Amino acid sequence: MSPRRSYDQYCSAARALDVVGDRWTLLIVRELLAGPRRYTDLHADLPGVSTDVLASRLKDMERDGLTTRRRLPPPGAAYVYELTPRGWELLPVLQALGTWGQAELGERRPTDAVRAHWFALPLLRALAGEGLVEVRLEEGEFHLYVGAEDGPVYGDGAAPGEPDARLTLDTDTCTAVARGELSLPDAVRAGRITVTGDGTPAKALREA
Repeated sequence: MSPRRSYDQYCSAARALDVVGDRWTLLIVRELLAGPRRYTDLHADLPGVSTDVLASRLKDMERDGLTTRRRLPPPGAAYVYELTPRGWELLPVLQALGTWGQAELGERRPTDAVRAHWFALPLLRALAGEGLVEVRLEEGEFHLYVGAEDGPVYGDGAAPGEPDARLTLDTDTCTAVARGELSLPDAVRAGRITVTGDGTPAKALREA
C-alpha cells in the first residue's frame, strides 16, 4: 500500500484532494455507485488503467475508508468491492463535477472509450420523481434508481423488475443531454426519446 501523499495544507479542499485527488480514484467511485463490483468488472469498465494501479488505488481507498472488500457467499465465492457510507457521500461531488465538465465533452474522439452506463449520472441529474428507470441505447441497456436515498444509483443491463419508466433513445441524443445541449423534456417533445411506463419519472417527462 502506497503511503498517502499530502498537500500539507490546512484546507478542507486540500485535505479532500489528499484522499480522492489521485488519478482513477473518482472514476472507481463512479463504477462502485452501481453497487458491489468484482475486481475484473472494475478493470473491464476502466479502460486504460493498469492492473497494478487499480489494485493500488483500491487498497488506498480501503485504507481511507471509502471502500470495503468482502467475499461473496457460495456459489459466487469471489471478492467484491463496495462503497462505505463515506464513499457514498461522493455522489454529489461527482454530480457537480459532471455538470462542470459538460463543456469539456466536445465531440467524441476516435480514442475515447464509451460504456452505456457512463451516461447514468447525467441522466440521473435530468430525471424528476422517484422510481426505477430503464434506458436503452445502441451501446447497451442500463437502469437508474431515481430519487434513491441509499444503495445503488444505477446498474448494467435491463431493469431487475418492471420499470416505472423506460427510455429508448440514440447515442447522439443521450450525448446532447450529457453535454447540457438538450433537456430530456425537449428531447421527448421532439420525438428523440420514446417514453413508456406509468411511474412518476415517466409522467414527469410527458407532462413537462
